[in-house]
Parts: sequence; structure tokens; C-alpha cells
Amino acid sequence: MSAEPASSPLSAPAARPAPEPRSAYAVFRPIATRWSDNDIYGHVNNVVYYAWFDTAVNGFLIDQGALDIHAGETIGLVIETRCNYFAPLAFPQEVEAGLRVAHVGTSSVRYEVGLFARGEALSAACGHFVHVYVDRQERRPRPLPQALRRAVAQLALPR
Repeated sequence: MSAEPASSPLSAPAARPAPEPRSAYAVFRPIATRWSDNDIYGHVNNVVYYAWFDTAVNGFLIDQGALDIHAGETIGLVIETRCNYFAPLAFPQEVEAGLRVAHVGTSSVRYEVGLFARGEALSAACGHFVHVYVDRQERRPRPLPQALRRAVAQLALPR
């Protein structure tokens, strides 16, 4: 009798990611494209999308009084990130970043971001990143401050 081969992430194809509707996100933030965002192929270069993720999430947290990038004792470090692309974006389009939170741990948050061309129903790209919140000086994880917990609670969608 032979044993079944062990399952491997490489052995079975994963479900193909798909664009998401605006209703999949809790809060939206505008992002202006810049001339320098476009690459030689005439669309926004893929690395810019990751900068937009940071801009949207950190801008939201600063606006909520949950993040002090200059003097706060707690800072977020990115430990994981991913982006799937569905439609091109290009200067001078206006972009809207939809935000939601998928997981809140003791010292970490998984933020999910959908990037939409202004007014479009489906995302041009979707991605996520995980912040681990650490002491600014020691760089050791610390529990999420209450102001941060209150801010990320606004990004949670009903399940």
C-alpha cells in the first residue's frame, strides 16, 4: 500500500486573486499620482503601489491620533507585504485607497488595501502588509497602544 504524497504549496494551484468591490473596504483615502510614478511602459510602476499602501495606512493612523512618526514610543515595522495587480493606473489619474483590517494581534496588525481608479467600482490592485508594533528604541514588540486599537477598529468590517 502506498502513501499519498504530502501536500505542498507548490503542488496545488491557488485560487487566482480577483478585483474587489468598494464595499469590501471600510475607509477610503485619496492619493494623487505624480509624473514620476509612471514607468517607461506608461503606467504606474509596481513599486509605487507599496508606497501607496504605506501612505494610506500611516496617513489614516496619523489623522486618527494613533501614530506619531516623530516622537511616538511605538512604531510599526513591515514584516510581510503582497500586491496583486488587475488593471493599470497611470498619471494623471486620481487613485482612492480602500482600507480594512484583516487581523489584530497583541502587537501586530494585518492591513489590507484596495487601490481604485477614482470612481471605478472594482480595484485595480489589492494587497496587504503586516505591521509589528515595536518600541522605537529597543525594536522589541509591544502591545498595541489603545489609540491604535481604537483607530484600527474603524477599519474592521462586519463578518
